[in-house]
Amino acid sequence: MSAVKRSGCLLLALVPVLVTAGAYLFVPADSGGVGAARSAASADRGSREEAKSAAEGSEDDEVIDGLPAGLAASAKKELAQQIVASAVNSTTDWRGTYGSIRDTGDGRGYTAGILGYCTGTHDLLELVEGYTEEYPGNGLAEYLPALREVDGTDSHEGLDPGFPEAWRTEAKSEDFRAAQEAERDRVYFDPAVRLAKLDGLGALGQLAYYDAMVLHGPGTEANGFYELRERALDKADTPADGGSEEEYLNAFLDVHRAAIEATRGGDDIGRVDTTLRRFLRDGNLGLSTPLRWEVDGETFTAS
Repeated sequence: MSAVKRSGCLLLALVPVLVTAGAYLFVPADSGGVGAARSAASADRGSREEAKSAAEGSEDDEVIDGLPAGLAASAKKELAQQIVASAVNSTTDWRGTYGSIRDTGDGRGYTAGILGYCTGTHDLLELVEGYTEEYPGNGLAEYLPALREVDGTDSHEGLDPGFPEAWRTEAKSEDFRAAQEAERDRVYFDPAVRLAKLDGLGALGQLAYYDAMVLHGPGTEANGFYELRERALDKADTPADGGSEEEYLNAFLDVHRAAIEATRGGDDIGRVDTTLRRFLRDGNLGLSTPLRWEVDGETFTAS
């Protein structure tokens, strides 16, 4: 299964909202009640760096606050975690995966926790560093020198034999569980949902961005999330720029799928073909339940 790759509206008619960055317009979109937030600076979000800044910054807070909660609503966020967990850990019980740790043989070292944080892709190191700053006596702190050494490789040097068991033990701590969730939200979920909203996308589009950011990483390099979005923009306009939501999502899923083929040899194709694309074919832009999808031949449901 997959590992995280660290590489990076209201249905109103032309209601202007003044924010510090400029004037935002809310226009109808094809998202079943979720309209498009469109700013005078929307073209700037076409570049990787500008998009990353918009996703991770606070400049557009006022317009975000005026949009429907979408995937950030508690029930939808729970649904998103279940869907991503089905691809990452072959289960919808994502809370049962805090202590998960294994080497899948994908060249990313140990894959662990609720999103598949990896010893070889920097995000596991970043998680443990942040956790240790707050809880310096934790059972993973002693492995920080080794984690820094193996970062960017698939090596277990300095980690074996004790690190996997130390991870499982620490995962019993509510503090470490909370740290995993906070890192998930800070690095992946919140930026993905925020940018998708600025692009005028509903809950399905927000999930597509989140899934791609988890798998390909929140980077601007080739096959990182922001490069994928840039490629999608070459094929179709976002709803925020007057495009069709369905057409743009098809374009984005095309590049998401192509990146999976290029970087993972086709592994994880199901998270596009029989999950996200299935919801899109059904016209379920709002991720209304019940849902049924497949990953690697296994069927999952959510009600």
